Amino acid sequence: MVKKLQKLSADNKKSNAQLSGTVKDSAQQIWLAGLGAFSKAQEEGGKVFEALVKEGLTIQRKTQAVAEEKISEATSRVTNMASDIGSKAQGQWDKLENIFEDRVAKALAKLGVPSARDLEALSARVDALSKGTKAAPAKAAAKPAATAPAKKAPAKKAAPAKAATKPTAKAAPVKKAAARKPAARKAADAASSASSAN
Repeated sequence: MVKKLQKLSADNKKSNAQLSGTVKDSAQQIWLAGLGAFSKAQEEGGKVFEALVKEGLTIQRKTQAVAEEKISEATSRVTNMASDIGSKAQGQWDKLENIFEDRVAKALAKLGVPSARDLEALSARVDALSKGTKAAPAKAAAKPAATAPAKKAPAKKAAPAKAATKPTAKAAPVKKAAARKPAARKAADAASSASSAN
């Protein structure tokens, strides 16, 4: 048995030596594989880095395009909102302006200040009257007997003052001219009222 034990122990030593040799060989192979991987990573690292940079650039461009699109959408929304608010504000200002104009017009009317409409109506009436007075001489030219005493009557107004110093024989023509004057006035008034009616 001692021989067997010695044999076994010798076999154990050989197997331990073989085992340690195997472990040593596999550790050496692992170390060499690690060195190979490291050198490969160094060689491929530059290429991988460049590929990552390219991917980063494409992603950055895509995100910039999306961001610009979102910014343009937001800008258009804000512009639309601003125009809506501006139109609403303009409407409010218009209402406020109308209210202010109405109140000022009422205050001026209470004070007796004529409005623009009143002045336009007055101007139209003055124009109509001036056209009527231009039409009246044309009608008077058609009737020379009626207008001739009217033109001479103002010249004879001074005659009554002289009539007191002169004999009464000349006072009679003055009375005839005075009698003709109201008739001429009535004709002129009728002509002006007819023209203002037109």
